[in-house]
Amino acid sequence: MSWFSQLPPKVEVYEVGPRDGLQNELRMVPTRDKVRLIRALIAAGEKRIEVTSFVSPKWIPQLADAEEVLKQLGRVEGVAFSALVPNLKGLQRARDAGLQEAAVFLSASESHSKKNINKTIAEAVQTSGEVAKAAREEGLRVRGYISTVWGCPYEGEVPISRVVDICRRLADMGLYQLSLGDTIGVGTPRQTEAILEALLKYLPASLFALHLHDTRGTALANTLVGLHAGITTYDASIGGLGGCPYAPGAAGNLATEDLVFMLHGMGIETGVNLDKLVEAGEIAQEIIGRKLSGKYLQAALGEREKKQRSRAQT
Repeated sequence: MSWFSQLPPKVEVYEVGPRDGLQNELRMVPTRDKVRLIRALIAAGEKRIEVTSFVSPKWIPQLADAEEVLKQLGRVEGVAFSALVPNLKGLQRARDAGLQEAAVFLSASESHSKKNINKTIAEAVQTSGEVAKAAREEGLRVRGYISTVWGCPYEGEVPISRVVDICRRLADMGLYQLSLGDTIGVGTPRQTEAILEALLKYLPASLFALHLHDTRGTALANTLVGLHAGITTYDASIGGLGGCPYAPGAAGNLATEDLVFMLHGMGIETGVNLDKLVEAGEIAQEIIGRKLSGKYLQAALGEREKKQRSRAQT
């Protein structure tokens, strides 16, 4: 039996560019441009989009317009908008803004947790539980992010047993999905296999998503391991939008169009149109004022430019 015949026939892409991407940009993007980008992602067929964050604007000023972004977007049939929600105060803001899905977040390493949110892992788990309970009572679905699963910028290797414990506790809280984050992009395929094997002894593959950074160029290789393990949701960012704060100058998020190109090439459905993704990538580059790291995006734009020059010469 072919190795590829064991892969899932369909994968869901979870777009994080408007939140995880833009929050890492130094440039402040106007609300109208954020909405323009999100609408371009919707036009490309993306159905799950994390559009903003309800973390205090004091900490993330790039996303201070969360309420206005959701107001301008309105409801779009068949598309689920989500946002990062750090605590009960953030949840109140999100609910008042009409959010459909909340995302809580914590780290798998103590040092990163304390530096990122000024909480221990135990405190972060407790806060996530409080937010999840309140959100579910309000009718919101709740997703969870676990950062530094593959490694921590301060501690190095993170024990898999700790990741398993955190995930089991979050699953007991009723979170519908847990997104495992390779925050600093150090994961390798064998490590990914070990992490997933440990988790899948206790929890179903359908509970997990992978949030893989491409800092060292291994995101797609790790994606293949995830596919073989039965993981069918992958976080990605248009054009690779968003850097890695722990590796200045390096690529950050896995580019949505790189992921979709690979999946389509293997006969795996995503419901996303690659040509439309390139258009969204152009918009992303325009609003942040620089080229993005997505390889498919740059190849497609380069090919388009070559054709335009050829036509101009004839």
